[in-house]
Amino acid sequence: MALVLIPLQSFAAPALQGVSEGQRWEVTKVTGGLGSPWGMAWIAPGQLIITQRPGTAIKLDLNTGQQSQISGLPEVADRGQGGLLDVAISPNSLSIGHQPCLYFTYSKPTQAGAVTALARARLTQNSLTNWQDLLVTDSATSTSRHFGSRIAFDQQGHVFFSVGDRGERPNGQDLTTHAGSILRLYLDGSVPGSNPFVNQAPAHPEIWSYGHRNPQGLAYDPEHQRLWAIEHGPRGGDEINLILKGRNYGWPVTSHGKEYWGPLDVGEAEEKPGIESPRTVYVPSIAPGSLLLYTGDAFPKWRGNLFAGALKLQHINRIAVSDEGNTQETERLVGALNERIRALLQSPEGWIYFATDSGNLYRLAPAG
Repeated sequence: MALVLIPLQSFAAPALQGVSEGQRWEVTKVTGGLGSPWGMAWIAPGQLIITQRPGTAIKLDLNTGQQSQISGLPEVADRGQGGLLDVAISPNSLSIGHQPCLYFTYSKPTQAGAVTALARARLTQNSLTNWQDLLVTDSATSTSRHFGSRIAFDQQGHVFFSVGDRGERPNGQDLTTHAGSILRLYLDGSVPGSNPFVNQAPAHPEIWSYGHRNPQGLAYDPEHQRLWAIEHGPRGGDEINLILKGRNYGWPVTSHGKEYWGPLDVGEAEEKPGIESPRTVYVPSIAPGSLLLYTGDAFPKWRGNLFAGALKLQHINRIAVSDEGNTQETERLVGALNERIRALLQSPEGWIYFATDSGNLYRLAPAG
């Protein structure tokens, strides 16, 4: 008789249930003890790689619940908001049947200070091999804040990743630093000739957009061929932005937030000519930690919506998006869990997995 493995979470009672757009959903706790999870990616059916901010990563088998440590990771600057950050699997890595090619962002220690770096490596069983730093950004500051950083692919041979302003506000408007920008590269780390600042030295040619404070969510919409980002504002003023080539998103010249030390506006105005305005603004801040564009079949009425994990307000924010790119905050889900939502990931079935700062992993799926 063949051995049949039944996912462990199938035995757990739902932690939460609800209805959205007439669709019944339930949340089940899959596992705990994940430390400080930051990013997640599918590496095989039923298998996840999960990065942990202090500089480790695990492989989680959803069929057995087994957690295996991943070797071959570099030294990271585990200070403040730095560490091992996002992970994403290269497009079609699984479909062509070879060892998964994984992309990582992390805070890399350098003589000038910690910087955000983009790297890739091959995963063989539980070991990373052929580690290659594709871009060690020019983003060193004296702070340990605002590294970003999320990864997205456009399915046209490009990889995007975000870098925060590193706690130095002027960086947002300075094209001679990578800080405060969203960057675009080819998958091998080379610079596309169609990037907006390629021929505008001394601007860094990797920059795709600038004027960002700390983008911790990126999501690419393949149907409409557009990139979305969500970023932290100061005290108030978190933003969802539609990211367009070469555009200035304002920080710190424009902002909807207040100074931390008093009830004073940050910047010169909320909007100004020549600066791209956000599609959604959150006042008060939700403290966004991730962004997902839903494309699954499990919840048809959510298809094309954005989902943002909130850290401070501890929920998943659902945002409806029109064909024209207009956004509308629609719903706040799973707030009753009282969890800081750090990472979101859609499964092949169209379920939504989310990891929390307390080290838990949950699954949001149709109620059965």
